[in-house]
Amino acid sequence: MNIKRLSAIAAVVGAGALILAGCSTTGTDGSSSKPSSTPTDTAVTGPKVDSSLSGTITAGGSSAQANAETAWTAAFQGTQASGVTVNYDKSQGSGGGVTNWLNGSYDFAGSDAALNATQLASAKTLCTGGDPVDIPAYLSGVAIIFHLDGVTSLNLSSATIAKIFTLQIKTWDDAAIKADNPNATLPSTPITVVTRSDGSGTTANFTKYLHDTQPSIFTQTVGTAWPVAGTSGQQGGSGVVNAVAAGAGTIGYADQSSIGSTTAASVSGSGKDFVKYSAEGATEAFDSAASVEAQGTGDLTEVVDYSKITGTSAYPIPLLSYVITCTVHKDATQGKLTQAYLGYVLSTQGQQVGSKNAGAAPLPTSVLKLAQKTIATIK
Repeated sequence: MNIKRLSAIAAVVGAGALILAGCSTTGTDGSSSKPSSTPTDTAVTGPKVDSSLSGTITAGGSSAQANAETAWTAAFQGTQASGVTVNYDKSQGSGGGVTNWLNGSYDFAGSDAALNATQLASAKTLCTGGDPVDIPAYLSGVAIIFHLDGVTSLNLSSATIAKIFTLQIKTWDDAAIKADNPNATLPSTPITVVTRSDGSGTTANFTKYLHDTQPSIFTQTVGTAWPVAGTSGQQGGSGVVNAVAAGAGTIGYADQSSIGSTTAASVSGSGKDFVKYSAEGATEAFDSAASVEAQGTGDLTEVVDYSKITGTSAYPIPLLSYVITCTVHKDATQGKLTQAYLGYVLSTQGQQVGSKNAGAAPLPTSVLKLAQKTIATIK
């Protein structure tokens, strides 16, 4: 477990344990129609939810967490409060989600990147009387997807990936790709690199991986905007996946849960091992390389140092996505609805629902405990 997170948990145990002790299990009964992931005595649970709660939560942003949001909404309505509707719009990606939240249109934003300094300043004005908070909610991986006739599996090192996405490698039979795949027959097909054209937290995660593992190759800016000109830019994660699948000699990046039947490469990071994505591998990687770098009271911004991911089964490009909200909402009813829903999402049961139905990697228990401490302050 990360030392900074361990210290934060110690504070929860010492000063905030009563908050957790007062939380009930998120399930309301044990009937067979409920999800099988029933919380146990040791499970992390959210605030007690009044089953008569009703209203509409409006949110949006990250396309990566969209499938999980659909699963969480159905499970929350089925086990917690059937009268609560959650409308989550994935069409504008992380950047659009944060913009709409800052404009007051959303109760919370989904984003694969925590608030930057400029956004944080605006958020403090929005969250009058409270604090803006980034809360980790969804963990997956950035998949490197490709479509190359006659090739059904591929190993790609971090150096090779960095050179492909900075357009230094231009054909599939390049010596670097051959070195990663000594037994493969690789054609001389030109490489078409597909990237996001919109503000994307997935891009932020991917560019940080490139920078952390290959700083001498990837010298561009880390952020939500793709920094290399000359690629095929597409709107949204689904746009990248569709363009890669429909093309010839294409390669791109997208959240693992969104790639469908598109082929993904096994990749390496700072270590030498090529690792295929697994939920367990993403959790292992995150737990070994992430640390809390709070930007304010209750904030749980995590910084991932991808160069620290060296385990033989740890997936080298974990993707963390946040829910971003205010601890004090202008409308108390919306605050109550948001607290109830996010409390379920960040419970052990909620994470199991995301894993089973959207392929998400469950967040470590240490993260869930800290998240519930922050969620308990939302009103």
